[in-house]
Amino acid sequence: MTESASSGPPSPSTPTSASTSPGTEARPPAPTQPPPTTKTGIAFGTLIAGAIVTILLLVFILENTESVKISYFGAGGHLPLGVALLLAAIGGALVVGIVGAARIMQLRRHVRRH
Repeated sequence: MTESASSGPPSPSTPTSASTSPGTEARPPAPTQPPPTTKTGIAFGTLIAGAIVTILLLVFILENTESVKISYFGAGGHLPLGVALLLAAIGGALVVGIVGAARIMQLRRHVRRH
């Protein structure tokens, strides 16, 4: 015959009603909140994302080493395909950055006037 777990003395790890002091009730644990987001945490996440993008770009450049002819307003030359595409992407990012900076300056000027 098997003994049931409820018969016999309680184990030391099982809390009993006598373990709480009279007049107090056992409180549920406080809900845990995630730590607050800080500028340092955001900067760290951005750094990690930048490192991953850099590694992916390096892999892309190293896999695309075939030389291609580049011509731009009469100037020409030969570059590896990966480098040429990287330079084109950097040029596009610079154009977007310049236009974005001009728009931010325009909006700040508008806010100061009104």
